[in-house]
Amino acid sequence: MRAVGGDALATDGLVIPAGARRPPALTATSWLVADLGTGEVLGGCGPHVYGTPASVQKLLLAATVMDRLDPRRTITIIEGDLDIEPGSSAVGLLEGGRYPIATLWLGLLLNSGNEAANALARLGGGTGGVEATIAAMNAEAQRLGAFQTHAVTPSGLDGPGQFTSAYDLALIARECFADPAFRRYALTRKARVPGQKRLKTRGFEIQNENPLIFDYRGALGGKTGFTQLARHSYVGAAERGGRRLVATLLGAEARPLRGWQQGAALLDWGFSLPRDASVGKLVDPHGVEGTATAASAAPSPSSTPTGPAPAPAAARATDGPGLSPGMAAAIAVTLAAPLLLALGRRRRRLRHRVRRSRIVS
Repeated sequence: MRAVGGDALATDGLVIPAGARRPPALTATSWLVADLGTGEVLGGCGPHVYGTPASVQKLLLAATVMDRLDPRRTITIIEGDLDIEPGSSAVGLLEGGRYPIATLWLGLLLNSGNEAANALARLGGGTGGVEATIAAMNAEAQRLGAFQTHAVTPSGLDGPGQFTSAYDLALIARECFADPAFRRYALTRKARVPGQKRLKTRGFEIQNENPLIFDYRGALGGKTGFTQLARHSYVGAAERGGRRLVATLLGAEARPLRGWQQGAALLDWGFSLPRDASVGKLVDPHGVEGTATAASAAPSPSSTPTGPAPAPAAARATDGPGLSPGMAAAIAVTLAAPLLLALGRRRRRLRHRVRRSRIVS
């Protein structure tokens, strides 16, 4: 799967066009810059290296169910929607409160509300609820060609066997930014959550927590993310001179540059490159099946993962013929354990350098 998008992308290190200036120095362990219009990959570092997504996974939720839900419909929050990790990011929705679905999307994308993610996943899954939406998210990832992505939670809160890559995030982001409704939400600077008369609570204002839309010329929006395991992740897009670029990154520390600032630096670098610069391609969903077959059938030595190897097998297993969803999930959890263990060891070594926080964005 590391050869998806081009053989040059099958590397743990840096890949940039010949003659291009060096990209900015970052703390992100993997990243990618791509053109949302042409699909050309302008450069990356470990673009197919597995990582944990944190809240940028909410983009996959949006790509999966946004067009299924009427934004004008008003729904009631139930107890299960509020079942999130204590201290993690929330909008402030109330059990028994009634909110338009558009408010849930704003809470998800502006404030990274994990309870909003649960509610949207419950609604998007119909009678199957959250679990049906998670299955649909994984099916959507496969459809897009994001074969290194496996969702376990709709919000991006950590779960065993959950992973993605910088390349996959670019595929997911391209799908999101093609939706006018998503673009409107992502560029909303502030919004009001309605009060609940029956619960005797007043409305309140929320503000977009993605500084890119305030501080970067041509910003289209994006998504921040953080957990103790994943560290900082980020997806950001901008348009200049008729070009729309996206930058994705995983495993970053907040110093000396915050995640969104690292994304902005990558966008600056991408816009400085010629329009024909390329080291690979974001696969077209219409051609994904053939790409996946070719990549699986004829891997080159250079595309063999040097890190924990089981994860690609898990990603393929979730779409394999004759494999039940339950068994696929069990395989994903089991085979991804070495990756999560290794990441955990790395994070413990870094703890003395970073501020402890339980906030998940």
